[in-house]
Amino acid sequence: MGDIYLATDDVLGREVAVKALADRYAADESIRQRFKREALSAARLSSEPGAITIYDVGEWEGRPFIVMEHLAGGSLEERLRRESAQPPARVVAWLEQAAAALDAAHRHGVVHRDVKPANLLLNDRGEVRVADFGIASAAGMDSMTLTGTVLGTAGYLSPEQAQGERAGPASDVYSLAVVAYELLSGHRPFENDSPTAEAAAHANAPVPSITARRHDLPPELDGVFQRALAKDPRRRHGSAQEFVADLRDALRRSAATTVAFAPPPPPPPPSRRERSSATRFLLPLALLLAAGAIGAVLAVVLTSGGSGPSVITRTVAGPRGTTTIRQTTTAPAPPPPPPPPAVSGNGHALNDQGYSRIQSGDYAGAVPLLQQAVRQLQGTGPADLYEGYANYNLGYALYRLGRCSEAIPYLRRAEHLEPDRTEPRSIRQRAQHC
Repeated sequence: MGDIYLATDDVLGREVAVKALADRYAADESIRQRFKREALSAARLSSEPGAITIYDVGEWEGRPFIVMEHLAGGSLEERLRRESAQPPARVVAWLEQAAAALDAAHRHGVVHRDVKPANLLLNDRGEVRVADFGIASAAGMDSMTLTGTVLGTAGYLSPEQAQGERAGPASDVYSLAVVAYELLSGHRPFENDSPTAEAAAHANAPVPSITARRHDLPPELDGVFQRALAKDPRRRHGSAQEFVADLRDALRRSAATTVAFAPPPPPPPPSRRERSSATRFLLPLALLLAAGAIGAVLAVVLTSGGSGPSVITRTVAGPRGTTTIRQTTTAPAPPPPPPPPAVSGNGHALNDQGYSRIQSGDYAGAVPLLQQAVRQLQGTGPADLYEGYANYNLGYALYRLGRCSEAIPYLRRAEHLEPDRTEPRSIRQRAQHC
């Protein structure tokens, strides 16, 4: 519909984006009105979280234009093209930001009608902003499109849009769910080379399981998408934020059963002074116990000859005097020590094993398992959520062992991966003072 220019605001000295209606459309009055509608809709939402800020609206040589904030991070469409499926934690964060903007638009009576990755832009902090309300319809104003006219992008159309019916807030929820499906799996739910066939599938085909597309995603997600992508708008989530909350809860429920997270923060380990005092108290007792143990070992060695044959001497009285009898016996070999835990398996299994050690109080045994888990999960894309758990559990185990300086980097990493959780930050703050 338009051309986008990167420009400089000479008054305020900042880069801006200028969107101007393309020449070939400027002569069409209905399209000009639709473009102006975009400006009005977007300007009403400028103060809402997740919406692009509009600085100015005007017309130049018969071409309407909008001046808006410049977002340097590209779009989610570009991110998908480069990297395909994204880590669940990152996806949820992006969706929460987009959902906030869409719900705000719905409160203002505005329906976006074209929610797709190309219209979800990233700023330089990696936050999503919803762009291009170019085909939005504002409630209370005459519709610029006739019933039966399909507006939107085939891959993200709600069933009602695909059938030429009027779009509503539930249509945006549906399209956002399609975006979520693609961000998590790398594929749209009804992906097809034919746009017509894909639009028809939105209206008629059953929702495919997302775990069939990506096997490391939890099956709990299927129920969320079955509701969000329901053919009947009345069966979908009541808002975009409700859908995202349901998605996050499903990931967390799955994590609770498949990726263990260490228990709530315990009291901090003893201070250096307390540890020193305890050491002074325990040392004499330890020496006494060690001395007793050494005496017992010596007694066994002297009587049994260590692990070799033992000799028993007896003196027996007989008719011709006494007789000395020497009897040699072989002591049974002691049982072998239990083998050390095997550090093997994938990152998920290793994290589970490490967490089990933490639960039993074996923090030293948990550390090598969790170190291996962190190494295997690092940079694995969709395993981002699991990587956050493994980093927290490792930092927690090191903290409990008094190795606080070693724990801090892992706890910081867990904070970065799971910013909504309070446990990593709480333990890190304690580790910084122990």
